[in-house]
Amino acid sequence: MTSLEKIHSLDKFGSRPGLERIKKFLDILGNPQDSLKFVHVAGTNGKGSTCALISSVLTSAGYKTGLFISPFIVDFRERIQINGEMISEETLNDAVEKTFPIIEKLRAEGCIITEFEYVMALEFYIHKNAGCDVVVLETGMGGLLDCTNVIKPPLCTVITKIGLDHTAVLGDTIEEITLQKCGIIKNGSPAVTASQLDEAMAVIEKNCVDKNVRLIKSEDINLNVLSETIYSTVFEYNKLKIELDFIGEHQLENAKNALACIEVLRENYTISDDNIIDGFKNAVNPARFELMSENPLIILDGAHNPDGINALKNAVEKYNPKKSAVLILGMLADKDSKSSIKILEGLFDTVYTVPVNNPRTLSSEKLAEECKPYFKNVKVFGDVKSALDSAVTYAEETDSLLVIAGSLYMASEVRPYLI
Repeated sequence: MTSLEKIHSLDKFGSRPGLERIKKFLDILGNPQDSLKFVHVAGTNGKGSTCALISSVLTSAGYKTGLFISPFIVDFRERIQINGEMISEETLNDAVEKTFPIIEKLRAEGCIITEFEYVMALEFYIHKNAGCDVVVLETGMGGLLDCTNVIKPPLCTVITKIGLDHTAVLGDTIEEITLQKCGIIKNGSPAVTASQLDEAMAVIEKNCVDKNVRLIKSEDINLNVLSETIYSTVFEYNKLKIELDFIGEHQLENAKNALACIEVLRENYTISDDNIIDGFKNAVNPARFELMSENPLIILDGAHNPDGINALKNAVEKYNPKKSAVLILGMLADKDSKSSIKILEGLFDTVYTVPVNNPRTLSSEKLAEECKPYFKNVKVFGDVKSALDSAVTYAEETDSLLVIAGSLYMASEVRPYLI
């Protein structure tokens, strides 16, 4: 088996919260995570963008910076990066060759390591061996029982916007979900939070008081927006003129969160104003309201839950000069598709429903039935490529904006084709 085949062979064991298994595995590996310094990021939406910004600034400042994200968009190795570049195939193969026999030994003893647990352990192993100065670590799901939570108190804990997602595992209310996210807050580490719903903020504040943790609210950061286009946003921060290629008002919230974290890091790390400017300009986070084509105008977005879809809606309303718009939509069955679809009501003239290349996909037929009450024209497609070919032709003929959204897994299938 190739390295990727070995990794993906663990997918059948699913995602199971809890730290006992991963601690046992890491102990055998010599606990590489204990040799690293982290920025730990949890939340429902905005984690990827926030991680990308913090990582890019640290890299610009000359620190060897590791980044762990999920999911990847095109290449699995995107999940483990060093200085903004995904690791080499050689690095991945070497790490798997040395560590996978431990997985097999543990399995024989009845200890089943899941795919996410193994990938995260690989990240610790690879970043330690690379001698990273700082690792920006994105949680998988939740926080308290997420396997990334085996680390010691990080340099900074960051909580992004919290909404309803993974309710079957994390809880049915904002308070329950926030409590899970707050599990990464640790005594001895300052915590940064994005602006939150009142009920979420109350849980975060109580957690910080109980753990004697300094809380920094990114809503207190003042940004003066100078210009906003579909290509970039320029804003002023502490007299610095900063250009950001991430589009949408929600990305300004992520920028504030990243800046709040960077100010905490500046207490112990040398990060200049120019490092911040360069880091923000060079940050990359594909499939987040990403402009893929100007003629026809095509946007690729991985929004897959009501909060993410709402951010997409606001961005389309703000930046779509054409007004006429068509949507290719594919969603997973375990996401709140009905609420997401309702948010988009009236925003698109035509919706093409497609399956997502994932076992958890919602069928394009069922998705179409959910869409029909809210859109005039709904068309069912059996695969993404045929929907894309049809939609591009439609967008060219009608001078419409084309948006592709609903799942990062679908974005990973579409993006190489669009490029």
